[in-house]
Amino acid sequence: MGNLGPTELIIIAVVIILLFGAKKLPDMARSIGRSAKILKAETKGLRTDEDGQQQAQAQPPAQQQLPPAQPPVAQQPIVQQPAQQVPVQQPQAQQPQVAPPIEQTPQNIQHKSN
Repeated sequence: MGNLGPTELIIIAVVIILLFGAKKLPDMARSIGRSAKILKAETKGLRTDEDGQQQAQAQPPAQQQLPPAQPPVAQQPIVQQPAQQVPVQQPQAQQPQVAPPIEQTPQNIQHKSN
């Protein structure tokens, strides 16, 4: 399966052309080329980063002068003041208003029966 002859390559090319169409193939090839270029640039950048890290590790680290240690300062306890509570007014419930009764007139009674 590893050996592809010229006839197999031609068959594969024809199938690709039939699947994707002749118009899309140049665009696809261009996008694959751009992707390969980006991939190559990224891997090159990773190699240079690794080389820089290896060189930094190879050099002996410079001795750092630390400031003399200071005795710990006793901290005063922090007293939290209670938050002032703002009185909240309870909403007053309103009494439901009742509509005035409708007078029973002969005209009202006729409209209800229809």
